[in-house]
Amino acid sequence: MLIIPIRVEAKDETLGDLKKTWQNLQAEYNAYQNKTEQAKNEIKQKQAAIAKAQEEMIVAEHEQEETELQIEESNERIAELKQEAEHVLQYLQQVQSQNVYVEYVTGASSMTDLITRIEAVKQVSGYIQDTLDNLEAEIRKNEALVQELKEKQQALADKIDSYEKAIAQLQLNAEEYNEFALDIGEKVQVAKENYEANRKICMANLGKADDSLKLTDCSKVPANGAWLKPLTSGVVTSPQGYRTHPVTGKIYTFHDGIDIGVSEGTPVYAAAAGTVVARVSRSSCGGNKLFINVIVNGKEYTTWYYHLLSFNVNVGDVVTQNTVIGYVGGYSTSSRHGGYDTCTTGAHLHFGVQNGFYGTGVQTSRVIPAPGFRNEVGYRFTSRSDFYR
Repeated sequence: MLIIPIRVEAKDETLGDLKKTWQNLQAEYNAYQNKTEQAKNEIKQKQAAIAKAQEEMIVAEHEQEETELQIEESNERIAELKQEAEHVLQYLQQVQSQNVYVEYVTGASSMTDLITRIEAVKQVSGYIQDTLDNLEAEIRKNEALVQELKEKQQALADKIDSYEKAIAQLQLNAEEYNEFALDIGEKVQVAKENYEANRKICMANLGKADDSLKLTDCSKVPANGAWLKPLTSGVVTSPQGYRTHPVTGKIYTFHDGIDIGVSEGTPVYAAAAGTVVARVSRSSCGGNKLFINVIVNGKEYTTWYYHLLSFNVNVGDVVTQNTVIGYVGGYSTSSRHGGYDTCTTGAHLHFGVQNGFYGTGVQTSRVIPAPGFRNEVGYRFTSRSDFYR
């Protein structure tokens, strides 16, 4: 899940800028909520169309069955008439060869009887031929109808398939809207907390909190000479970078940090001293998240910690490298184990770092490998100062 960054560098931003960011994100969140409702309504319409098409298919199937039954009955009647016709032809051939036909005709007692006998022979053979012709025409008609019904069923099946694909895409869109709306919702929360926290910092340090105040005039982000690891020990279970998502299966999703396998409940420390700028509770992807702005060797960074079992600090708090900021979650908080976090399958800490102060999101191009870690699965460390170069 890529989060559009909202840059809040301390050297450029004012309290008013933070307030504007918060208000803009709120408006964006409302817009995406509306798109979500639209997608849901379209899904309902397509589902109704599918139900109607399925009913039409059932009717077409019944019509096809009836037509096939008619064809079968016509074929049986044709077989019977063909057998009768063969008997008549055999009789005519027989009487013609033995002059019985002449005797039959000339044996008439009167002219009327003669005409009647001649017409009788003609009518018998003619009736059979006409009946055969009619039945064969009916069969061709039925076969054409069956073909028409098959084409109709295929068209309905194609229509249902297109509706189902449309629904799948709409559901995907709805999920994306919901996911993104939730992300925007998180950013709205973060932006609001960031603004309010900085107002408190300005008030505490300067005795005022005007929107025109620069954050550099208020902020007291401590400096660091080096990084420490956020855990006393652990092993990298997933590196930072593009990968196939282990839960959703989506290919080439960007993993904006490293996953460190460790027991649930393990204390998490700040990798560098800094100011807590954001705290997201019970996110559906990432669980409890914490963002801390830090300065290491004179350079600004944002650090983040996901899948926390619980928080131990609040927005606006100044933390040191010995501050326990929270505790590892990821197992009991996982949706697979009855929790709320869909982006974890087991206990671990997701730790990430990016260049610059960003109080409301992560920018992919700014993400860097976690300092002091080897960015590969299986890298193990046994102390916070076990620094890999």
